[in-house]
Amino acid sequence: MPDSPHMNRREFVTIVTAAVGTAIGVVVGLPAIGYILTPATKTQESDAWIPLGPLENYPVGVPTLMSFARTKVNGWEKTANSYGVFVIRGEGDQLKTLSNVCTHLSCRVNWDDAAKEFKCPCHDAAFDINGGIIKGPQPRPLDGYEFKIEEGNLLIHFVEG
Repeated sequence: MPDSPHMNRREFVTIVTAAVGTAIGVVVGLPAIGYILTPATKTQESDAWIPLGPLENYPVGVPTLMSFARTKVNGWEKTANSYGVFVIRGEGDQLKTLSNVCTHLSCRVNWDDAAKEFKCPCHDAAFDINGGIIKGPQPRPLDGYEFKIEEGNLLIHFVEG
């Protein structure tokens, strides 16, 4: 601080410049910090009810593959993953929903209509129409999805992770 009670021009300009620079830094800096930190603090739902369409789209006794995609945001990274579910409609109200992912090494299984089984192309694993193990190295049957029917539409409960 100066010794005299009066401020000279240089001191006045220095103080005003510092005050204006600080104000501009706060106005620009706080939103920028918020923009940078917000994606890292957001959490995303890891489960959802996925609509698979009207129940009449699925023929009785034939495993029908339905595909759906889920977008996941992790910080600033956004990825879209494709998933599949086999819908097996039985007589009356019987319904089964199975993942199309082999429980051995996560290969995609396919329905072989001639053999009446799900086959994994990677390691010769085979599953029956209910997802049970027929042969192969897989440790457990195909995973199933919880499902519900609302207004004639089939929905599955998908939990990611």
